[in-house]
Amino acid sequence: MAAILEFGPFRIDVDAGILFHSAEPTPLGQRAVLLLALLVRRGGAPVSKDALIEAAWPALAIEESNLTVQIAAVRRILAAISGEAGWIETLPRRGYRYIGPAATTLDPDWATAAREQPPLPLPDRPSIAVLPFANLSGDAEQDYFADGMVDDIITGLSRINWLFVIARNSTFIYKGAAVDVKQIGRELGVRYVLEGSVRKTGAMVRITGQLIDASTGMHVWADRYDRRSEDVFALQDDIALSVVGAIAPSLRRAEINRVKRKRPDSLDAYDLVLRAQPDVDSGMPEQVGRALSLLDRSIALEPDYALAHGNAAMCHHCLFLRAGLQEANRKASIRHARSAIAHGQDDALALTLAGFSIGMDGHDRSAAFIAFEAALAISPSSALTYILGSVVLGWGGDADRAIEWSEQGLRLSPFDSWAFAAFDAQALGHFHRGRYEEACRAAYRSVQANPRHSITYVQLAAALARLGRLQEAKAAAARVLELHPTFHYGRQFQGVNCAPALASSLGEALRIAGLPE
Repeated sequence: MAAILEFGPFRIDVDAGILFHSAEPTPLGQRAVLLLALLVRRGGAPVSKDALIEAAWPALAIEESNLTVQIAAVRRILAAISGEAGWIETLPRRGYRYIGPAATTLDPDWATAAREQPPLPLPDRPSIAVLPFANLSGDAEQDYFADGMVDDIITGLSRINWLFVIARNSTFIYKGAAVDVKQIGRELGVRYVLEGSVRKTGAMVRITGQLIDASTGMHVWADRYDRRSEDVFALQDDIALSVVGAIAPSLRRAEINRVKRKRPDSLDAYDLVLRAQPDVDSGMPEQVGRALSLLDRSIALEPDYALAHGNAAMCHHCLFLRAGLQEANRKASIRHARSAIAHGQDDALALTLAGFSIGMDGHDRSAAFIAFEAALAISPSSALTYILGSVVLGWGGDADRAIEWSEQGLRLSPFDSWAFAAFDAQALGHFHRGRYEEACRAAYRSVQANPRHSITYVQLAAALARLGRLQEAKAAAARVLELHPTFHYGRQFQGVNCAPALASSLGEALRIAGLPE
């Protein structure tokens, strides 16, 4: 049975469960694709409802209405793209029949032979291949633009030291070929594949991208970018930076989910850091305590592992600010941060975490920004560097730059797990500039992103108090004490070395809201 079916302007990659129009994937779900594939294979012949249900929902008992919904979705896609609404015929009480253009197989012998080749072993770290983007502009001269952007994306991903990236010369052999993503994963020995398309119409360019787990065919990330094309080279840089910035955290989340499925006794130093990461990112003392036990195991296995030290620094930072301002935690944060810098000169993420701890707990903002700038030199698309840097800038009283850095971080990674910190920095910046409505909006967005982060409610209480909304301010202050019973704003400001003018203004507002000094 061939894995690729072509009919009219469409192509079905059965193994991946994707319907393509030309080289661009359509938004049709995998069950709907399975139904369409069965109908197309049996073109002209009736297919019973039972056979269709078994194809899309094997061994499951489902209502017939589910089949109806999926068939309707198939018809909508076919009609929207081809203009033909009647390619799938309903046979009352019997099933359905495909009566569209005859289907052909795409080089089935080659596809079968390729699947029989032994797969290359996967590297011991996340691995990715970036395929040539399809040029859907109808203008062969636009190939240079699509190829140049893919080159920039490969270069950007190559700067992420925990990621194994296949070189351009190996991926461009697939240019113009319709191949199965799973097959590419086997042939190149990678876990993830990025594919996409470019469509240029007049002065506008639309770029789509999708990241796929080649072992399962499932989507990890997908997005679309619409830009004007006055300066082609600036546009290439802009899109490549945005794509790399969005992919990095998506890959990290996918890797964390993969490691969760491994046995605890089989985890190596890298796996232990990945398993600890969600608890580190939570900013909750109970969870970072769990993370520290995993990170200590990682460091015991690899004492020079910069990323383990960087995450340990973040854990101790959280414990210092949210669990009693204990000097032991502050010193441990600084110690691990220095180890991360010493051993992580090529690791943007380790440098970022270390810079944050040095700036917040070591009160050395100059050293912090040396680390942040080194991280950005390695990986200009590092959203977390901008986000955590914005927090250090915000507490340091550099309001305008804090807002600028936070916005850049969110632009690179709009759904980052640390987005709440970027909104916190914006709230601080706007408050410091006397823009209390903007500060309030930013604080509310931070609350929405992480409703258990007590410091966010501090910003909210202060902004509401300045706006004269005292009942709401007192409610936000009560939430601070509920999440952080030992909170005293004077001690907290001293802990982060808050800029004097900002501390004075915030302190006055928090006193009005009812928080203890």
